[in-house]
Amino acid sequence: MSIGFTHHCTILTKVKDIEERKFYIQLCADLSLSVDALERKIAEDAFHNQGKMPNNFGTTIPDYKQAFQAIQMFKNEYLLDYINVEQLGERDEDIDERVIENEIVHNVKNFIMTFGRGFSYIGNQVHYDKLGHDHWVDLLFFNRVLKSLVVIELKKGTFKPSYLGQLAAYLRVLDDEERIEGENSSLGIVLCKDADRAYVEYVLQDYTKPMGVATYKSSQEQLKDLLPDEEEMKKLL
Repeated sequence: MSIGFTHHCTILTKVKDIEERKFYIQLCADLSLSVDALERKIAEDAFHNQGKMPNNFGTTIPDYKQAFQAIQMFKNEYLLDYINVEQLGERDEDIDERVIENEIVHNVKNFIMTFGRGFSYIGNQVHYDKLGHDHWVDLLFFNRVLKSLVVIELKKGTFKPSYLGQLAAYLRVLDDEERIEGENSSLGIVLCKDADRAYVEYVLQDYTKPMGVATYKSSQEQLKDLLPDEEEMKKLL
């Protein structure tokens, strides 16, 4: 697919490196970006941030274009300003995860805008009974670009390999119960507080369902990092 003259002008004007120019030309062709969307991608430095989220899309999505779209769509880390981190860490982990989920549901429009274009919200704690076993999907979306159901599995703490097994089961059920003709295989994202990228990539190798692992943070945490610690504050006061 060719791209417009204005797209080429934008890339030539704003990008100096030849490899970066090739990247943005290919990105425009594969994702059918508007000029405004292209400018946002350049401003976000998509070239240097491409494929940052650990995932197995390249080996589990057979269509190259769709795999590329999936890799480009998701970030390694998401800033969720509407999560009140002061509420977390004082209760059971499951309760904390439900707090995060509720904050996202109450701000679902902002959450979708954070994740990118083409997302439609289906529901939270979506229940499926498969062979007498209950499955509860934390957050379920449909993405028009990927033509896939997208599961977001929320975890309060550090990544654990068991999260991928749980997510793979959800994706299997969704492909059996929800996917309709013309849609691609469902894909899933574990959204947790911390993750060791190298370890995640290592564990992902044996999974055949398309999955990735991203992390989240709040600007409240960034602000706390900028402030002096408690002892320094006492000295200053």
